[in-house]
Amino acid sequence: MYLLHLDKNHDYLISKLDEIGFKNDIDLISNKTEIEKKIHKYSGLIIRSRIPIDDTFIKKATNLKFIARVGSGLENIDIQSAKTNNIEVISAGEANANAVGEHIIGLLFSLINKINISSIQVRKGIWKREENRGFEIEGKTVGIIGFGKTGKSFAKKLTGFNCDVLYYDIKNIPSEYNAIQVDLKTLKEKSDIISIHTDYNESSHNMINSEFINSCSKNFVLINSARGLCVNSKDLVSGLKSGKITGACLDVLDFEESSFENVNYDESFEFLKNSNSVIMTPHVAGWTAESKLKLSSVIVEKIVSLNLIREN
Repeated sequence: MYLLHLDKNHDYLISKLDEIGFKNDIDLISNKTEIEKKIHKYSGLIIRSRIPIDDTFIKKATNLKFIARVGSGLENIDIQSAKTNNIEVISAGEANANAVGEHIIGLLFSLINKINISSIQVRKGIWKREENRGFEIEGKTVGIIGFGKTGKSFAKKLTGFNCDVLYYDIKNIPSEYNAIQVDLKTLKEKSDIISIHTDYNESSHNMINSEFINSCSKNFVLINSARGLCVNSKDLVSGLKSGKITGACLDVLDFEESSFENVNYDESFEFLKNSNSVIMTPHVAGWTAESKLKLSSVIVEKIVSLNLIREN
């Protein structure tokens, strides 16, 4: 059974699949049209986000039995088309959830304690103490939107900080880590910090916009490690300028390309990059040495669980 890999992942992924008995081809260069011409040869496709797997692509994949996303979000894959064509779609969001939770904690404390700013100042010989006074999250309320794997990971990390944690999710999800499920109105009324952990879809597209921002009762810190398009950057900039958003921790931006490998900066970025109230990283919250191995390991386990190798 032949598998096609479109991205470079941990060496464990291919070595283990080889050991199990799969035949692995790697194509890190061809564009979508070129891949569509040969995808009929393969039983499995392993990808991160390099190209969109749309209905046109899937209809050409006449022998495909599974698509494995080495990551969490599936917005670049036409799930309905895959289902219609009896193609299993698997992902590995559980593998990098811990990394995301740790990264967010790092971003948050770097921002609210002005660690990045003061470090740069000290390196320049500037010694300012009062200007770099931060604030603590003890006694504050953190609101989590989306209580899936990464939302729960963040909640778990917060258990030692003596803060209240609320979460909103469209599903009724049992409480974990002392977090309390509330409706969105309550979360917006009570939160000092709001962190986004939703899947990206039509409902979450630009969900953090001027209407959302201005309907929050308190001024708040915004964290986004989900998808850039969940937040409208222009409205975010307006919120920062007005003081309604007191700071932003951004691992994702709404002008990222769908592959997440490049960005097309717009005028919002000019403000964000020069703001001391913003800290940004290049979509690396789940991008650790440990998660790289875990992602590949989980994908192997899920491929094996399909029992496809028996068909050879």
